[in-house]
Amino acid sequence: AVVSTQSGHYGREDFKYWEDASDEFKGNEGTLLPLWPFKSEKGKKFSATAVVFNPIYDDMFAVAHGSYDFLKQSTGLVCIYSLKNPSFPEFTYTTDSGVMSLDFHPEHPYLIAVGFYDGAVAVYNLREKTNSPAYISSAKSGKHTDPVWQVYWQENDLDNQLNFFSISSDGRVTCWSLIKNELQGTDIILIRMQPDNDVDSGVGMDLACGTCFDFHKSTDYLFLVGTEEGKIHKCSKHYSSQFLDTYDAHHMAVYAVRWNNFHPRVFASCSADWTVKIWDHNYSEPMFTFDLGSSVGDVVWSPYSATVFGAVTDDGQVHIFDLSQEKYEPLCQQSVVQKKKTKVNHLAFNQHYPIIAVGDDRGNAMTLKLSPNLRKAVREKTYSKENEIAKMEKLLELVREPSSK
Repeated sequence: AVVSTQSGHYGREDFKYWEDASDEFKGNEGTLLPLWPFKSEKGKKFSATAVVFNPIYDDMFAVAHGSYDFLKQSTGLVCIYSLKNPSFPEFTYTTDSGVMSLDFHPEHPYLIAVGFYDGAVAVYNLREKTNSPAYISSAKSGKHTDPVWQVYWQENDLDNQLNFFSISSDGRVTCWSLIKNELQGTDIILIRMQPDNDVDSGVGMDLACGTCFDFHKSTDYLFLVGTEEGKIHKCSKHYSSQFLDTYDAHHMAVYAVRWNNFHPRVFASCSADWTVKIWDHNYSEPMFTFDLGSSVGDVVWSPYSATVFGAVTDDGQVHIFDLSQEKYEPLCQQSVVQKKKTKVNHLAFNQHYPIIAVGDDRGNAMTLKLSPNLRKAVREKTYSKENEIAKMEKLLELVREPSSK
C-alpha cells in the first residue's frame, strides 16, 4: 500500500512516536513509512549522487547533486537539509562541476568534504557565509583527472592537520591535508589492473577505475577499494605498491563497500550485477549473496544492529535485511518513488532516530521511518555492542565451511 507523506508541524514531530502496530501480525516483515520529500527547485535537473547525515546534529543531512551521465555534465549543487524543515534547504552551494560525493567531518560538523565530476575536491565551511569553498584542489596540488566517486574524512595526521581521502576513476586513492589555506594531495595507493594469474602483482599494470572505498572502524591503516571491473582490494595505508588481498567480488562495477559497524571482520558490497554480498575479510568467498533483481546503487549497515543493512536499487526500491531474523530474504522490500522508472541511488541511516534518507535520480531525497520489526534489537532492549558482535559471529559460524578460505 502507498502511504502518503506526512505534512505540517504535526508530521514533523509525530514521526518520533508513531509505530506501525500491524507489525505484530506480520511475523518478521516490516515496512517503511514515508515521512517527507526534500526537494530543491535547483536540484530537479540533477541526480542525488550522495546522501549523508551529520554525525553531530541528528536532524541535519546533506544531498549532493550531479549527473552520472557523462553527456549531461553541467554545474552541481550541495543542499543541506534539516528534518525540522522539509520545505527548503538550510544551506545551498552551487558548483561549477557536478558534485559526486560528500562527507561531514565527524568532529567538526560544519566542515564538508566534496568530490566533483571534473576531478577536483573541496571543503566547504557552513560557518562562512559564502558560496565559495574554503579549500579546493588544483592541478598544481595533484587534482584527480576523472570523477571523484567518494570522499572520507580521516583522523588528524601526525602534524595534527585535518585530512580526508578521495577515490577516482583515474585509479588513485589520494590523501588531502588542509594546510594553511590550501589542500595538499598525496597519493596513498594506485589501483593497478591485475593479471588473473598473479594476485599480488602491482607493477607495470594499467590503472583500474576506483569506484568506492571504506575504512576499517578500528584498524586505522586498513581499507577496502571497489573497482569498475568488479574487484575489491584490501589495502593498507602503509603499502602503496601492492594490495593485502583481492576479492573477485562482482561481474560488474562495485558501487559500495562498507565495513560492518560492530564486527571487525565483516563487510558488505553491492554492484551493478544486481547483487549484495556479505564477506568475512579473511575468506575469499562471500558468506551471503543476495540477488535483488536490479542494479544495486548502495548498501549501508545500520548503526543499531550488526545484522541489519539496507540496499537501494534501480527499480526504485529499498530493501531492508536483518540476517539474524531471516538469512535469505529481506524483511522489507518497498518501492519509495513517486514516478515509474525512477532509480534510487543512495541510502543513509540516521544515527539517532529510526529513520533512513534515500536519494533518487530525479534529484529528490525522501525520509522514511523503519517500522518496529526492522529494528528489533532496539525495541526489545537487547542491544549492546557485545550482543551484536556475538549475533554476527554466530551467523558466520553457521555458513562458514572449513575449505572455503
